[in-house]
Amino acid sequence: MAQLPAGHVPLIRALSRWLRPRPPTLDDTHWQDACARLPWVAALEPERRERLRALAARFLHEKTITPLAGLQLDESQRMLLAALCCLPLLEFGEAGLRGWSQLLVYPDAFRVRRSHVDAAGVLHEWDDELVGEAWDHGPLILSWADLQADIAEPDAGFCVAVHEMAHKLDVLDGELDGTPPLPPRWQREWARDFQRAYDAFCAQVDAGHETAIDPYAAEAPEEFFAVVTEYHFSAPQLLVDEMPEVAAHLGRFYGPPPRLL
Repeated sequence: MAQLPAGHVPLIRALSRWLRPRPPTLDDTHWQDACARLPWVAALEPERRERLRALAARFLHEKTITPLAGLQLDESQRMLLAALCCLPLLEFGEAGLRGWSQLLVYPDAFRVRRSHVDAAGVLHEWDDELVGEAWDHGPLILSWADLQADIAEPDAGFCVAVHEMAHKLDVLDGELDGTPPLPPRWQREWARDFQRAYDAFCAQVDAGHETAIDPYAAEAPEEFFAVVTEYHFSAPQLLVDEMPEVAAHLGRFYGPPPRLL
């Protein structure tokens, strides 16, 4: 095939820009309403808030938000969900949205049926009550009531939406192990520092000591990462005081936490 002359390159570039879908946009009134209702977003610097707006627009364009069990969500509430889910993507970018397509929202905590076959081959079944869940290659699920409780106390150390989004970031490299996709050298440093902090924290919990960080972080390395992600956004100074090396990694990965008023 003959090569096009150099003069054709600008034309090709112009045609590519014309064919590429325009980035989605958000209604300004609904966006401002969402910002006002989310303390973490209201506290962002203007440049980072605009970056979040672009990510939220992408989220609403690519994801289906499905309210369940009689819950109804208006446009402002859907935008609020999108902004909150995209908060951990401010530095990572829209690549963090890969691998799933649906956000399910229950009015309140929801029950899931669990099963496990033990070493003796005995099947155990039980019900779990959850406020959020992230399937490896499936939907992200949230409780609307618990999300509202997090918003009401933005500095309490809890934010179920960013917890579940941390799981979505974690699994992007194919392993749900508490380490999101990172450059090799940083990944080694991350794994070393997180493992050391996780082991020390588990020792505290196992010894029955009261911990400043939610003891649920001792459940598994992936839950440790998701829980400390919540603290990065909602109680960053506490995280710095308790786990300075972990806090430093999260500051690099997520960017500086919002300065809550």
